[in-house]
Amino acid sequence: MSLTEPKLFVISGPSGAGKGTLVARVRAVRTDLGLTVSATTREPRAGEIDGVNYYFLTDDEFSARIEAGDFVEWAQVHDHRYGTLASEVDRNLATGQSLILEIDVQGALAVKERFPEAVLIFIEPPSLEVLRERLIGRGSETPESLALRLHTAESEMQLRDRYDDIVVNDDLDRATDELLVVLNAHERNAC
Repeated sequence: MSLTEPKLFVISGPSGAGKGTLVARVRAVRTDLGLTVSATTREPRAGEIDGVNYYFLTDDEFSARIEAGDFVEWAQVHDHRYGTLASEVDRNLATGQSLILEIDVQGALAVKERFPEAVLIFIEPPSLEVLRERLIGRGSETPESLALRLHTAESEMQLRDRYDDIVVNDDLDRATDELLVVLNAHERNAC
């Protein structure tokens, strides 16, 4: 038996907590980790590529995929829908390697219901004020969308006790190291 057992890891937290950055840094070290590409109805941001960053779907295409049962989870987040295609999970798990899903809090809890063995890891900002500064720093938020994201973040942070682990992203290097330790520990403990 190998020293590690493949796991389905779900990384989530509020918008602006640094999930994407942490996952990218972890995957630079752990190149064996699979990563699904989520689907969304939102428009691509500058530099985002269809099929790489997201599968960008129209509302009608997304609805048809829901009807067909193509999603492991999906959720309405602000004005758009996001989801994880079952084909993406199956493709990755078929490799026998651990897999990271980087999704919102609603989606993470839905995955845990469908896959009880999934490990949920909450990425928490150091404070709501730091989160606010990060969101403003993106340059893509209107005052209304900023207020909505911060309100949603407060609600999502109240659900962190439903997660297996919490990583506070107060320092990128430290948080990356902590996330790597958490992933490795769960793989070793699965044996």
